[in-house]
Amino acid sequence: MAMNIGGNDVANAMGTSVGSKALTFKQAVLVAAIFEFAGSVLVGSHVTNTIRKGIVDPAHFMADPRLLMLGMLAALLSAAFFLQLATAFGLPVSTTHSIVGAVVGFSIIARGFSSVDWSKFAQIFLSWIISPFAGATIAFLTFTLVRLKILDKEHPDREAKRYAPFLIFMVITILVLSFIFKGLKNLRLDLPFLEALFYSVIVALIVALLSALLLRKFTRKKQTQMEFVEGIFKYLQIMTACYVAFAHGANDVANAIGPLAAIISIIKTNSVIMKVNVPLWVLTFGGAGIVLGLALFGMNVIKTVGEKITEITPSRGFSAEFGAATTVLVFSRLGVPISTTHTLVGAVIGVGFARGIGSLNMLVIRDIVASWFITLPATAVISVVVFEILKLIF
Repeated sequence: MAMNIGGNDVANAMGTSVGSKALTFKQAVLVAAIFEFAGSVLVGSHVTNTIRKGIVDPAHFMADPRLLMLGMLAALLSAAFFLQLATAFGLPVSTTHSIVGAVVGFSIIARGFSSVDWSKFAQIFLSWIISPFAGATIAFLTFTLVRLKILDKEHPDREAKRYAPFLIFMVITILVLSFIFKGLKNLRLDLPFLEALFYSVIVALIVALLSALLLRKFTRKKQTQMEFVEGIFKYLQIMTACYVAFAHGANDVANAIGPLAAIISIIKTNSVIMKVNVPLWVLTFGGAGIVLGLALFGMNVIKTVGEKITEITPSRGFSAEFGAATTVLVFSRLGVPISTTHTLVGAVIGVGFARGIGSLNMLVIRDIVASWFITLPATAVISVVVFEILKLIF
């Protein structure tokens, strides 16, 4: 499951960086290896819910822990199988929706419809609509601003040096705020939003001032004006890629190790516990699996996000990743659950739309959206079949 998360979820996060040539595939794997692994092991959840997202009540399995253990194993196998299939076709899908669908599938068969919290399901349905549209809107506005203020000017190289410190200020503010407020939530810093915003602005101001001093030394040599401009955006995009990898490792490794931790807990205690401690070796196992999965299976999804939806350059890739990071932060603040995958893909579409609908590959977008809608029912059905087979065997 961790390897499939790496091959699909992490690959789509790295897609714009590889597609814009800001990073090569090998460099993207290296960035993911360092930041995903660090995020997973250092700040990955050391305590996890036995059933992800609280969509199924563990109390329904108190009388028969073995049933929950087999169900969790079925959920892991089913979600991993679906992700592997989606990755083979280069379709970026939500790993969270995959594991949630699989858990719901076995739970309905084992304990009936009443064991599922359908209000949680309604939130997930809402996220299908909100995530891509919000990401697309913010990325569209960001790239339009970049184009009007820099790219469309007579001397974009001068304008890039002029506006880059402001862009760096915005990026650092969002990234630091994301780390404090969402990315490092497992450290339990518990800072109020305004206090976190204050620290983020201070850090961003310092970095922006330093970058303004450094940019004075940047001179265009044999490059064209546009090559010089895209060279500046390349560094901004690499910064956002590092953040996305770290935050992903911290937050989403639980999709793989949560059910595994529940199985280990049941084997040890022969009882169902609402929350279980996650051993360090399990976190390490999950982090290593994510990195290995990206290296082995990631290229298909990277090509879809970075090349097939629309043409990506560093300035467009930066706008997409900045739009996605901002959307995730804003909606996390509002308490609305959204999918990082759907948001990032929506942001790429938004950037393409800013250049005209003709720049978008509508057939690829159609296939991606269709895969999002079948994720939950498909993983639920697969999970039911696997669960019944496991019951016959064990």
